[in-house]
Amino acid sequence: MTRADDRELLKAAYEAWDAEDWAVAGERLERLVRRHADHRRAPVWWYDAALAHKFLGNWAKAYELGREAAARAERGTQDPAFWNLGIAATIMEDWATARDAWQGFGLSVPDGDGEIEADFGATPVRLECGEVVWARRLCPARARVLNVPTPESGRRFGEVVVHDGAPNGERTVNGQTFPVFDELLLFRASDLPTATVEVVAAAPEDIQALAALFDQHGYGAEPASGVRMICSCCSEGSVRQNTDHQVAGGQRMHVAAPADRIAGLLDAWCAGAPERRSWTGRVHG
Repeated sequence: MTRADDRELLKAAYEAWDAEDWAVAGERLERLVRRHADHRRAPVWWYDAALAHKFLGNWAKAYELGREAAARAERGTQDPAFWNLGIAATIMEDWATARDAWQGFGLSVPDGDGEIEADFGATPVRLECGEVVWARRLCPARARVLNVPTPESGRRFGEVVVHDGAPNGERTVNGQTFPVFDELLLFRASDLPTATVEVVAAAPEDIQALAALFDQHGYGAEPASGVRMICSCCSEGSVRQNTDHQVAGGQRMHVAAPADRIAGLLDAWCAGAPERRSWTGRVHG
């Protein structure tokens, strides 16, 4: 292979990159960097080859090449090679490599040998269906869904997703701004189905009490009126959210709970203030 051939290979790789032909770009960059592993540009080629496979969702390959990229990156400098390896290692469930990658990036994660379970705070996540939900981050790349997604979305309260590290929009709540991260894949499904029930409440506080009751049992309940439909362009921009979206009167609630528990929880809610609360018995699942 001549230097001219290498130049052509490099050119073809980045032409494919510009065309977002990630399969070709990744394959040609890998071929080039394996021939010239000690080239001064090799760290960039390893990184870009791994990134191309990340865009493809080829996580095994992104993990393999990401390890090479991270091995050539400087630790503690927030080098993105560590972040992308952390995502790929998380998906591959190589927790030792994931921990080392997050630490290499410059983050503090709990010690241990198994799955990382911590509290990195709440964040909005855009699910693959386009719906933005709030989730609790378990590690830098995984989050458990805290909202009850709409039944039409096919998604569920309590599922764990892997999300990207690059923000794509933002949400502002009570003066605090949070980046929105896009879902990369569903990591762990939830066994809690979603249903819609019809309730009548005298005041917004009654709806808050219903949501709190479900929460106490590890389930979810949210008023359908809290769902806000916006276009994808606006969703990827800056959106202000109001946390107090409960309203009084007759309305639908999206609930996530075992089907045989829903009626009992609603009856308990009504019993707490029977003159203020009722439900019709209509359950849509």
